[in-house]
Amino acid sequence: MTKMYATFLFIVACNLHGIAQHSIIGLWKNLDDEDGKEKSHIRVYEEKGFLKAKVIKLLPAATLKVCTKCAGPQKDKPIEGMEIMWGLKKKNDVEYEGGEILNPKNGKIYSCKINLEKDNRLKVHGYLGFSFIGKSQYWLRVQE
Repeated sequence: MTKMYATFLFIVACNLHGIAQHSIIGLWKNLDDEDGKEKSHIRVYEEKGFLKAKVIKLLPAATLKVCTKCAGPQKDKPIEGMEIMWGLKKKNDVEYEGGEILNPKNGKIYSCKINLEKDNRLKVHGYLGFSFIGKSQYWLRVQE
């Protein structure tokens, strides 16, 4: 009986791990569009039915530490700890849309949609006006 119970727990644990991997919620690292280097770890989380993201940690390749080009309350604030994405609504299990994202490099806020392309790869698309005019960035899942 103990062996069967252990097998059951193993199967449940594997399934829960698989479910977690298929979720957009979690820790991601972003790669710079220009040099391809890993710049930060970003926590994607849900709050009051909307998806948000916050910079948790700047990595050694990150040269920008303060949002000098931001306007409003984010002006001259540290990027580490800053909320950079908000207002995304769930479209389906792998897509969220209708939100906004801040680019700390230029201080601009863009419309945003994201989708989970693979278990460990998140496509983040920022745009002005029409989504086909925007730019995409890929974030990679960080194992916690």
